[in-house]
Amino acid sequence: MNQVQISEDLDKWVRFQVYKHFLTVGRGPTRPEVADVLALPLPDVEAAYQRLAAGKALVLQKNGEVLMAEPFSAVPTAFMVEIGTRMWWGNCIWDALGIPAMLKEDARVVTTCGCCNEAMTLEVQGGALLKIPGVVHFALPAREWWKDVVFT
Repeated sequence: MNQVQISEDLDKWVRFQVYKHFLTVGRGPTRPEVADVLALPLPDVEAAYQRLAAGKALVLQKNGEVLMAEPFSAVPTAFMVEIGTRMWWGNCIWDALGIPAMLKEDARVVTTCGCCNEAMTLEVQGGALLKIPGVVHFALPAREWWKDVVFT
């Protein structure tokens, strides 16, 4: 097996572990947590994180930890997603609605109106958004989101 294949396989395992941690623990994992679970040296996990970020599979914080593993946010945002007794943060309304779609479960998205900051709760049942109390507005076309995905 060549070095490229080893790196690709490692990246898949690291990415899988990041998502598994979000799903089971409700937050993003630290690099040492991923290294520990996968029994890998920390520098190997850090290199995988960098490759995954370069491929837009993760967005990293300045300290090298996960900021985003779409649709999940590792930090609190204005888009809290509740499924049963579990809770996650979405990076935006698009991602917040993506969490119940990904998990194929009913959910509540607790957020605020982008123009007036009034509290809003969206309900997803059976894969459908129930009440639609507002409008989703995208300030940038999708082709420009990755120019500054944190701002977008």
